[in-house]
Amino acid sequence: MGGAGLAKRLGTLLSGLLECGAFCGIIFGWASLVFVLKDLGYFEGLCQPSATPSPNLTLGSDCSGQDEQFSLVFTIGSFMNNFMTFPMGVVFDRFGTTAARLIAISLYTGGTLLVAFSTPETAVLLFPAMSMLSVGGILLILTNMQVGNLFGNYRSIIITLYNGAFDSSSAIFLIVKLLYERGLSLRAMFLFLAACSAWHLLRTLFLMPRTRIPYPLPPDYDYGLRCRGRSRSYRTHEDKQRPGEAGPEETPLEPALARGGDGPGTPFRACACSWLFAWHVAWLSVMQLRHYLFIGTLNPQLEHLARGDHALVSTYTNAFAFTQLCGVLCAPWNGLILDRHKRGKGPHPEGVLAALADLRSAVLSLVVTVAQCLLFSVFAAVPLLPVQFGTFALQVISRSFLYGGNAAFLAIAFPPQHFGKLYGLAMALSALVALLQYPCVALVQGPLQGDPFYMNVGLIAVVLVAFVSPVVVARECQRRAKELGMAGTPLAAPSSAEIHAETPH
Repeated sequence: MGGAGLAKRLGTLLSGLLECGAFCGIIFGWASLVFVLKDLGYFEGLCQPSATPSPNLTLGSDCSGQDEQFSLVFTIGSFMNNFMTFPMGVVFDRFGTTAARLIAISLYTGGTLLVAFSTPETAVLLFPAMSMLSVGGILLILTNMQVGNLFGNYRSIIITLYNGAFDSSSAIFLIVKLLYERGLSLRAMFLFLAACSAWHLLRTLFLMPRTRIPYPLPPDYDYGLRCRGRSRSYRTHEDKQRPGEAGPEETPLEPALARGGDGPGTPFRACACSWLFAWHVAWLSVMQLRHYLFIGTLNPQLEHLARGDHALVSTYTNAFAFTQLCGVLCAPWNGLILDRHKRGKGPHPEGVLAALADLRSAVLSLVVTVAQCLLFSVFAAVPLLPVQFGTFALQVISRSFLYGGNAAFLAIAFPPQHFGKLYGLAMALSALVALLQYPCVALVQGPLQGDPFYMNVGLIAVVLVAFVSPVVVARECQRRAKELGMAGTPLAAPSSAEIHAETPH
């Protein structure tokens, strides 16, 4: 095989899964880390003596203030995780993979060192630390998702697989919690995580491109450092093109006609201002808010349902963290939905028909993701502790479908040269909505007296808004199919595979 061989591509894929699964999304295991930080006395000064029973009662103290502070750390960290994705996406699109990953590695290393050298007296360091870990992690996965371009028909599966690994990485804080309970210090564990940055750096040099991985992939495309016997290093297909010729990284994923005008000349602003993008951001925002509120209020909610039983809360916290490991197993199922029209024997849609089939396949994915989140929200609203095991399972399935589907949809629906910016903009706008989690937490801790039942019921209604997005995408597919017919594209007598691709979902 010319260019990057199968072994090299598999090495890039597997090492990327390890990177995403062990580092990128560790902040979302926040509930496990909070358990350790509380035991060490972080923000303990916010606990107030109390003579009345409280779901947050600890040794005769009302620690709702401490819970709010931990919730604020997570709120800011998760906000930065999303909001900073847009400028980081611009950096990725403008300067390429190497520059983006060096920034990510620096942020990630700084964040782990801040946690390692923090103490209960300097607990305020958790704010910049979690923000740096968030931004560094999201930038690492942003540079990894392009690896799907190396695998053609399995592109959406690879993208969702990486997002599932991102979800599973939240279990790292469970490992931190378990090792802490067995005597290992928090400082030693975070110093080890900081040292792992050497792995990210080596992967950046040897198994990632300097710019971006193009799609469709040129026959002789290669990447990585110079190998013995090779005549060039870090050089891609773009080096062989004539002056003024468009490079593969500027080649759109879908032809201009199939995209309704979103072709190679489509400006970023036109994509960002489209109804397709706007409703997709709404789809992402409402479900992300639901997930962030669940994670950010998990410890207080479990304490409320367990009536302050510390051992029982620890058991359920561990169960939640263990379920996060399954994210990498759940996410590829969404990729199978998105790529289902590319499998099987016989001819497959090509060109404009393939682009339209890709967009149509996204409709079912969007609907299934909303349905999962709705079911998860219903379970989360049930004020019974044993039901939370089912809530944990539904949460990890829903979350893995949400983020994998978000990235895959943006890759399908818009030109690839804008992917980093659009992905970042979608995450940044959803971050503004996610800021609502802090007043919601304050509402639960204050007027609702630690009982999140009414908030959870309200969130069920909010999630229903996300059903608008697949309707908008389905109508867009109908519009583009009509334009193709009017333009003279042979839709009147398509092959059997094309007939299947043209069937609305």
